[in-house]
Amino acid sequence: MKHTPKLALAALLSGTFLSGAALAAGTHPETGEQLADDQTFTYRVLDELSSLDPQIVEDVIGSEFARDLFEGLMSQDEDGNLVPGVATDYDVSDDKLTYTFHLRPEAVWSNGDPVTASDFVFAWRRAADPETASPYQWYMGLMSIANGEEVIAGDLPPEELGVRAVDDHTFEVTLSSPLPYFPQMTTHATTFPAPQAVIEEHGKEWTRPENIVSNGAYVLEEHLPNERSTRVRNEMYWDNENTILDKVVTLVINDENVALTRYMAGELDRTEVPAGQFPRLKEEYPDEAISFPRLCNYYYTFNLSDSGPEAFKDVNVRKALALAVDRKIITENIMAGGQPEAYTFTPEAVAGFTPPTVEMAEMTQAERDEMARELLAEAGYGPDNPLSFDMVYNTSEAHQKVAVALSQMWKQKLGAEVELANMEWKVFLEERGNQNFELARGAWCGDYNEASTFLDLLDSDSGYNDGKYSNEEYDALLEKAKTAGDTTDLYTSAEQILAADMPVIPIYHYAGVYMLDSDVGNWPVNNVEQNWYSKNLYKIAE
Repeated sequence: MKHTPKLALAALLSGTFLSGAALAAGTHPETGEQLADDQTFTYRVLDELSSLDPQIVEDVIGSEFARDLFEGLMSQDEDGNLVPGVATDYDVSDDKLTYTFHLRPEAVWSNGDPVTASDFVFAWRRAADPETASPYQWYMGLMSIANGEEVIAGDLPPEELGVRAVDDHTFEVTLSSPLPYFPQMTTHATTFPAPQAVIEEHGKEWTRPENIVSNGAYVLEEHLPNERSTRVRNEMYWDNENTILDKVVTLVINDENVALTRYMAGELDRTEVPAGQFPRLKEEYPDEAISFPRLCNYYYTFNLSDSGPEAFKDVNVRKALALAVDRKIITENIMAGGQPEAYTFTPEAVAGFTPPTVEMAEMTQAERDEMARELLAEAGYGPDNPLSFDMVYNTSEAHQKVAVALSQMWKQKLGAEVELANMEWKVFLEERGNQNFELARGAWCGDYNEASTFLDLLDSDSGYNDGKYSNEEYDALLEKAKTAGDTTDLYTSAEQILAADMPVIPIYHYAGVYMLDSDVGNWPVNNVEQNWYSKNLYKIAE
C-alpha cells in the first residue's frame, strides 16, 4: 500500500493556533504583513456563470465559485501542488486500482451536518447518471472509475459506479485501469460533494442563496444573475480560523474597457487587461499589470458533423484556413499580453509536455499563405467560386477583435466571404454544443495538469467535442496513453494527427493578463491551472 505523508498535514494542523493568534493581532501569520481592516476582494467577470451546482457547472467562472463554496477531496496550493481538502490523505492499493480517501471528521456542511463519504458517493453517482445531464458527465468516464462508461451510457444503474462509503469518513474508489494522475482529477468541481437532502428538497432551485448548503470556506450571500454575487466566510468551515478574506464580490461587466475604468476608480481589485493594452499598462503600473502562463488554449473549431458545411469536410479547406492565420499579428498586435502563438492544441505550459514539431510552425507566414492558396484552389475555391461560411464567438471585445482579424486575413489572402456573429455566453454554449454553427470560437483551460486534459477534448466520445471530429487512430492513442508509463511518443503522434486533419485551428495559448491591486496578497501566479481559492488570499493594509 502506498500512503501519503502525514507530516505535511501535521504541520497544517499545528499552525492553526499560531495563525489564529496572528490574525487577532492584524498581521499575516506567515509573512508578518499588516492586514487591511476591510478584507473584501472584488473582481470582474465577463459573463454570468453557467451554474452554481458543482455537478452542472461547465465554465471557468463557475468553477471559481465552486472552489469557494464547496471543497473536494483534494485541493491545490499556490504552486498547483496537491494539498488536503476534505480528505486528509489517501491510500493506493498495490495494483493501483483502489484509492481510499480518509475524510476529516471536523468537516461539516454550512447547516452543521457532517460531511461524509456518502456525500461523495451521491455526488459522483449524480455526475455520471444520464438523468442528471451533467455537461461534465464524460469527465467521470475519463477518471477510469469502474463501470463508469457503462453508467454514463445508461447500461448500468448509478449504484454500480465503482465508489462506496466504507464508513462515514472513508471513501473508496475502484478504477477499471490504473490512472497515474487520478488524485489530481479530484480537484475538479464535478467531483465535489453534494448535499443530497437539500437537492431532493429544492430540486433545481437548491443553489439559490436562500436554499444552498455548501461545505467550502464561503457561503453564498447573494446572487443577482448578470449583475453581482457575494460569497462570505462560512463560519462552519473546518479551517475558518485560518481564513482571512471575509467577503468575495463578483461583478459581471461585459465590456473590458468599462471594467478597466472601474478598476482605476478603485471599485475592483482585479480585472482582465483589455486586448492590446498590456504594454502601456505595464509601463504605467508596473506593480499591478501582470502576465504569466496559463494552462489554456484559444482556437476555432470546425463543425464536422452532418449539420456542418460541406466545404469543411475537405481537409484542404481546413488546412488553408489554418495556414492563412498570421498568429503573430494576433498575439503581438491585438492581444499583446505575452500569449504564445499556437500550432499545437496542447499548450507548452502543461507539465511534462514538449510540443512536437509540426510543419506549419517551421514555415514563414509567406510560405503558409502560398500553401493556403494552393490548397484552397485544389479544393475548388477561387475568385469564381469563393469560399463562404459563418463564424460565431461569445460576446467580448477581445473575441470580436480576433474574429474580425481572422475574417480579414481570410478575405485578403483567400477571397473567403465570412459572416461574423456574436452570442451571449449561455446561448453560445448551447448553440455550439448542439452543432448549430459552422466555425466557432473555442477555448479550454486544463482540468488537471496533464496533456490528456486537452487531447481528450477531441476524442470521438468527448462531451465537449463540439465539432464532432472523429479519428479511430487518434482515439486509440489516447486510450493507450491512459495506462502508459511514458506518454511522450503517444501525445506527439496525437498532435501530429491533429496537424494532419486540422479539426480545429489553434490560435494562441493563454496568459493570465490582469490588473491586480498590489494590496492583494498571495495570488497564485505559479499555478498555471489558476485554480485559485479565496481562502488563500488576503488584503494588505495600504
